[in-house]
Amino acid sequence: MSNSFEETANPTDTEGDSSATLPYERAREDLVEVVRRLEAGGTTLEESLALWERGEQLATVCQQWLDGARQRLAEAISSEADG
Repeated sequence: MSNSFEETANPTDTEGDSSATLPYERAREDLVEVVRRLEAGGTTLEESLALWERGEQLATVCQQWLDGARQRLAEAISSEADG
C-alpha cells in the first residue's frame, strides 16, 4: 500500500482537464469562489455559463478526491480487521 495520499487519491482519470491535478484544497477553494461569483450576479450569460461549467469540473475533482480518501480508509480498516 502506498504512503502517499496524492498517489492513491489524485483524480487523474479526467484526461485533458487541467483541473484533474489540482489538490483537493485548491479545487474546493476555487469552487467556493465560483459559487460566490455566481451568487453575486452581474455577469453576462456567457460568463455565467463558463463559471457554471468550471464549477462542475471542480465539483467532480473534489468528489474524486473524497472517493479516493473513502477508499483508502476502507482499505485501512479492512487491513486492520484482517491483521
